[in-house]
Parts: sequence; structure tokens; C-alpha cells
Amino acid sequence: MKKRILLGAAGAIVAGLLAYFGPDLLGLYRLDRYISASAAAYETNSGPWPHVTDACIGCHGVKGNSMHQGYPSLAGQPAPYLAAQLRKFASGERPNPTMGPLAMTMSETEINHLADHFARQPPGDNRSFMPDAVLREKGRQLVAQGNCAACHGGQLMGREQFPRLAGQGYDYLLAQFDAFANGARSDPTGMMTRIATAASPQDRKAMAIYLASLAPQKK
Repeated sequence: MKKRILLGAAGAIVAGLLAYFGPDLLGLYRLDRYISASAAAYETNSGPWPHVTDACIGCHGVKGNSMHQGYPSLAGQPAPYLAAQLRKFASGERPNPTMGPLAMTMSETEINHLADHFARQPPGDNRSFMPDAVLREKGRQLVAQGNCAACHGGQLMGREQFPRLAGQGYDYLLAQFDAFANGARSDPTGMMTRIATAASPQDRKAMAIYLASLAPQKK
């Protein structure tokens, strides 16, 4: 009898607690499930914390989709291109005050892992960029005349050692055109140097506008 009374009292207390704290307990349960699922997805995506890719979010955005016109999107970039650029940053061949020291700390395994990771991510549109219609059309013509697709692919999505241009940040694209034009940057074929040096500052601006406005093709 006493046992039944005690069990009944305990049940009443639990019922009372559930009635009083029910919504909060349910919320905590859902939060715990969300955290567990997120942690599992995080580890499945790229191993346990911390990921090498975590250091990239501040500039290059979540999963490599930059929200800043001055920083390139890494999502959907060819893995060989990304790995090659990291090696160039590390060696000083491509000077950069941020990427140089970071790349120097990375092992070859980490470089390849990071390159493969971002190559798998779906690229997003550059929605924050509003192109000038006249300069965009001029840029389209210049890109066609320069036969950029021969190296960067039919949709300018990049391949092998050639980067994705479609949907990159306008400020970043223009800075790279200018760097090729003034000799601060070079490419293995020399084609970018020839195109950039032959183009006027206004032409380089037009090409950057056109490329930044292109919607990346989903793989």
C-alpha cells in the first residue's frame, strides 16, 4: 500500500513538473537533438573539431560562398587550382599578408583536404552585386573575344588549374586583372598576363562586372 502511495505521489510530481516545465523541457530536448545532429553532420563532413576549413569562414563565407566582393568564393573551385594556389601562398610566389602565413602552417595533407572539401561545395550566386548594364554587355563581348572559355570552361566554372570565374566577387576579380596587368601576379600559360595588359582599365572593369554577374552553374 505504502509503495503504491509513494509511486502515485512520484507520478503526480512528475506530471506536475511536466505540466509546469513541459514547453521548456520540450524545447531543451529539441535543442539537444539539433546539437547532436549538427555535430554528427559536422564530423561526417570533414572529421572532428576543429576543421582546417573553419579558419576560412571569416573571409570566404560558410562552405566557401563569400558574402564580400573583395574575397573570392572557394565553393566549386577545381581542387587542383585551390591546392596550387595554397602552395604558391606558402612559398611566397603569390604574396598575400593573410593567406601566406596561414598556408605556411598547412601540411600537404591539409592542403589537399581543404582543396577537395571546397571543390565539393555547391557554389552560390553573387546576389549582392548589382552590375551596370552597359559595362556588363561590354564585358561579355570582351570575355567572348578573349576566348576565356578555352581555359576556364564553357560556363566559366573552372577546370584543373584554371579557376571558376562565374559569380566571383567584383572587387576580387578586378584586383586580379590589375595584378596580372602590372606583373604582381602571373599564370602558368601567360594568357592572363597578355589579356590583362592588352585591356584598358575600363575594359578590365567591364570584364570583372560581367564575370561577377554570372550565375554559377550547379554541378
